[in-house]
Amino acid sequence: MTTAQFDSTRVVRKVQGQAASDGAGVKLTRVIGGPQLPDLDPFLLLDEFGTDRAEDYIGGFPDHPHRGFETVTYMLDGRMRHRDNHGNEGLLVPGSVQWMTAGRGLVHSEMPEQEAGRMRGFQLWVNLPARDKMIEPRYQEFAPDRIPLATPAAGVEVRVIAGAIATAGGGRVRGPIEQPATDPLYLDVSLAPGVAWEHRLSEGHNAFTYVFEGDARIGRGDEARRLASHELGVLGGGDLLRMEAGDAGARLLLVSGRPLREPVARHGPFVMNTRQEVMQAFVDFQEGRF
Repeated sequence: MTTAQFDSTRVVRKVQGQAASDGAGVKLTRVIGGPQLPDLDPFLLLDEFGTDRAEDYIGGFPDHPHRGFETVTYMLDGRMRHRDNHGNEGLLVPGSVQWMTAGRGLVHSEMPEQEAGRMRGFQLWVNLPARDKMIEPRYQEFAPDRIPLATPAAGVEVRVIAGAIATAGGGRVRGPIEQPATDPLYLDVSLAPGVAWEHRLSEGHNAFTYVFEGDARIGRGDEARRLASHELGVLGGGDLLRMEAGDAGARLLLVSGRPLREPVARHGPFVMNTRQEVMQAFVDFQEGRF
């Protein structure tokens, strides 16, 4: 099919991340989950952490509970140790991904395994449908060599964490993570200076792109909008997305998922469908049923 057969995706809203802290004083930028963009169904939160100052991350994220959703941690730099009360343990290194399904509940920690140097990465929260909120917890960890690196065009490199992309030869490269409920796409896209790339998004999915290095123009023609580093663009208007790097190149996340269109009741680490379910989560946690 030709480009002309698809409507072009455009940025319908820009969002600038806000400084925040979490865990034991870890400093981060909250992009989804704050006042500007409380959520983007099925995505509940996107945090970017990135600093060379050990004092900004050394406290880590000591034991804390979750219920009713999934957390996705993608490490770019540094080392982080995961442990939970279901016996799972893993070490996140640069380029690795942790996809944790909290389900009916677990208690975990994410602690730095370094006392100096750069710590950088992202955590994304993905909602679960009502039918899956009380399933058994699940922990998946993917080393860097399990995340495919595709080169769909000259000057374009894509790390495919979830979903799939088309290659120049007509094939497809698929990431290791699958979640039928939300059918997520999660890409880390690197564009050389001035290089453009197009990707077709799944119809009906909510999508965003977040530029974390350089800058990029998103969209086609007069509708294209520039996203500077650390700006998020909520996408809409069509299913063919065009990205073009600026003079310094660009690196960005491209994420999409099928919206659940269900009521969301959230408080702290619990995301359910009703206030009563959230209250029950607090009771279950306090009584040791996680």
